[in-house]
Parts: sequence; C-alpha cells; structure tokens
Amino acid sequence: MGTKRVSVEQRKTLTEEYKSSFVISYLELRRTIGILGMSLPFILAGGAWVFFSIGLQISLSAYYQTPMRDISVGLMFFLSGFLWSYRGYDRRDEIAGKLAAVFGWLSVIFPLPQGPASALGVLHNILAAAFFITLIYFSGFLFTKSHSGKPLTPQKLRRNLIYRVCAVMMGVSLAVGLTLHYLPAFAPFRPLLWGETLASEAFGIAWLVKGEGILKDEEKIR
Repeated sequence: MGTKRVSVEQRKTLTEEYKSSFVISYLELRRTIGILGMSLPFILAGGAWVFFSIGLQISLSAYYQTPMRDISVGLMFFLSGFLWSYRGYDRRDEIAGKLAAVFGWLSVIFPLPQGPASALGVLHNILAAAFFITLIYFSGFLFTKSHSGKPLTPQKLRRNLIYRVCAVMMGVSLAVGLTLHYLPAFAPFRPLLWGETLASEAFGIAWLVKGEGILKDEEKIR
C-alpha cells in the first residue's frame, strides 16, 4: 500500500509541475507579444534613421518602401504568428487571435504602395484597420474577463482598468492620427505615424499586464 501511495503522490506532483511550466510559458507568450508590439515602431524608425539616414515616414506601413522592408515584414509575421498561437478563456479569444493574425499577415502580403491612392492601398488600409480593431477588442473586452464564479481581486480590478484605458488610448490615437493625416496643415508632422506608435505602445502595455508582468495576483500561502 505504501508503494502505491507514493506513486499516486508522485503523479500528482508531476502533474502540478507540468501545469506550472505550461502556465509560465503561456505567460511568456503574452509578454513576448507585448514586447514585439511596443518595440515595432522604434525598431523601424530607429533602424531607418541610424543605418540609412531616412527620416520619419507617414505611417508604420510606409516603412515597407524603405530598406527596413525585410525587418518590417519579419516583425509583423512574428507578431501575427504569436497571435495565431494565442489561447484564452474561451473560443472568442482563439478566434480573435487568429483573426488578428490573418489581418496582420494579409496587411504584409498586400503592402501599402508608393505613389497615388490605388485599390491595393485601400485594401491594405482596410486590413490594417481590421488588425488594430481586433487588438482593441482584445484589450477592451477579452482581457477583462475572468473565471466564472471567481471573485475579482484588487489586482484584477486594477488590471481591468489598465486594459480599458489601453483600448481607449488605441482607438483615440488611431482616430486622431488618421483624421489629422488628411489635413494638409498637420501632414508634415506625421500624425498617423505617431497615432500608430501610441496605439502600439498601449497594445504592448495591455499584453504585458496580461502576461502578469505587473499587478500579478498574490499567491496564497498554503
């Protein structure tokens, strides 16, 4: 009987260790998505300026037409790949992750062209908008969910506030940046680029918080 009891306890221990390692890697996935989102604007703008003496472009998508093209494509494919792998509380999280990934990939496959407006440019803008709208949905509606029947901790309430603030910041930044982009007086200041940059930072913060980088629930002492 003693041998059997030890075997059962060992299996329980191994199961808990497996679950623990799974959760850690899953949290790392979320943090990786956040870091990629936050670093994307700085890598593109900084790389173009430092290595090629190229100034700020009108938008993040416009860096496709610079020597930073391969970096831009690679980062978007990586980010979209991580989003494709994302899982959450229910089916909605998985669907949103896959939609964001598809929109991200397609926005790279159909890049923003140079020159006057064209059908390809319109298609790219629609895909880019759909990508950001899905990310706003993540932050404002999916991240605020919790296990049914589980009381919200003070940390969870604070995290939900951050998620909602990030969602609003993303929406407002993109709306203002896009509006000013079409006003000739503001065009030289690259408003769309700054709007996308602020939205990317808000996106990254939300995912870092979701990855328990900050405001992590305190573990109960057993």
